[in-house]
Amino acid sequence: MSVLICAIVFWIAAIALNSFIAARWPERRWARYFVPALFGVTLLVLWEGIVRGFGVSQVILPAPSLIAERFAASTGVLWIDFRQTILKGALSGYIMGCAAAFVVAVLVDRSRFLERGLMPVGNFLAALPIVGIAPIFVMWFGFDWQSKAAVVIVTVFFPVLVNMVAGLKATDPLQRDLMRTYGASYMQTLVKMRLPAALPFLFNGLKIATTLALIGAIVAEFFGSPTRGMGFRISTAVGQLDMALVWSEITVAALAGTGFYGLIALVEKGLTFWHPSQRG
Repeated sequence: MSVLICAIVFWIAAIALNSFIAARWPERRWARYFVPALFGVTLLVLWEGIVRGFGVSQVILPAPSLIAERFAASTGVLWIDFRQTILKGALSGYIMGCAAAFVVAVLVDRSRFLERGLMPVGNFLAALPIVGIAPIFVMWFGFDWQSKAAVVIVTVFFPVLVNMVAGLKATDPLQRDLMRTYGASYMQTLVKMRLPAALPFLFNGLKIATTLALIGAIVAEFFGSPTRGMGFRISTAVGQLDMALVWSEITVAALAGTGFYGLIALVEKGLTFWHPSQRG
C-alpha cells in the first residue's frame, strides 16, 4: 500500500507542476512538450502504484514495469511482427488505398454520373465492419500480408475519397469563373487552384486513415495469418495468458500509429503552411 501512497503523492505533485508550467509559460515550445510528457509519466506511475498497491493480478492488468521488462526481452519478436503488420500490411494498403481514393475523387469531380452513383455506394461500403470483410479477404488473397493490405485498402479508401471530393468542391464559384475567364483548361484549373484548395481536406482524410489502416491490419490478422504479425501475436498471447506481451504489442502499435500520424501532420504543415489552421 505504501507504493500506492507514493504514487498518489507523485501524481498530485506532478499535476500541480503541470498546472504551474501551463499557466506560467503557455507559449514556450518546451512547455508544450513537457506538459503532456509529464502527464503521461504520472499516469504510468499511478498505474504502477494501483497494480502493486492493490495486488492486481498480472493476468488482469500487468504493471508498466513488467510490460517494460517483457518488451525489452521480446524486441526481436516485436520487430518481426512490426514488419509483417505495419510495413507490409498496413503501409502498403494505406498507400494503395489513398492513391486510389485520390484518383477516383478527381474522376468523381469530373463526372456527375460517378458522383451520384459511386458516393452512395461508397457510404454503404464504408459502414461494413472489418470483422465481416476480413475473413472473406483472407479466403480470397491468402494468409499472408496481401489479404491484410486488401482490408486496409477498403478501410482507408472511402474516408479519403469523401474528404478529397469535399475539398475539390471547396473553391468559390467566382474563383472557378475567373479561371474560365482566363481561358484555363480543366487540368490547369485543377492543378493551380482546386488541388491546392483541397489539400487541407485531403490531409484530414489521410490522418484519419492512419489509425484506420493500423486497426484494419491488426484485426485482419485475427482471422488468418502466418506465424507472425501483431494481430496473430496478440491472439496467441491472450490464449497463453501472457498479458505482458499483449501490452507490449499494444505499445508498439500505439507508437507506430502516433509516429505515422505525426509524419502525415508534418508533411501537411509543410504543404499547407498558407492555411489558417497552420498559423499560430
